[in-house]
Amino acid sequence: MTLNRDIIVWQEIGTTIVSEFSDIPDVSTITRITVRLVLAALLGGILGYERELKARNAGVRTHMLVAVGAALFVIGPLQSDMPMPDMSRVLQGIIQGIGFLGAGAIIVRATQQKVQGLTTAASIWATAGIGVLAGLGLDATAVLSAIIVLIILAVIPFIKPLRNKADADQKDL
Repeated sequence: MTLNRDIIVWQEIGTTIVSEFSDIPDVSTITRITVRLVLAALLGGILGYERELKARNAGVRTHMLVAVGAALFVIGPLQSDMPMPDMSRVLQGIIQGIGFLGAGAIIVRATQQKVQGLTTAASIWATAGIGVLAGLGLDATAVLSAIIVLIILAVIPFIKPLRNKADADQKDL
């Protein structure tokens, strides 16, 4: 009797564990989720790498985490069939939350009358947007957006006119 009861208990535990992981019902779904998360990580990493090359505080890992986190906040509600009006509130939360993270990258140096970190804060914000696009499955738009942001970060500093020597020293605030 005890052996049968133990078998039933273990079967119930096994069934419960399997049901807990039922949010990914098939290979197609796990492939879709994987592609979206990996794309978000790669695009965030590329943008973070550019920031790291310029010795900025928020580099590869930060940008990757921001993009993947934003994608996760979108993928979860999509999987649970959240209505689009409710999804708009999720997006608003992401936008506001990333604003606080970006604010942490901004440093005001009152004695030198300088503000540093605005571009990094903006790149974190844009990276979250790219992560949202990847999470929504808008892959081409996410890639195009990342290319545009990368051009803004990497190319524009070389073609914009420098106003004076101080600008040359701090061309990438």
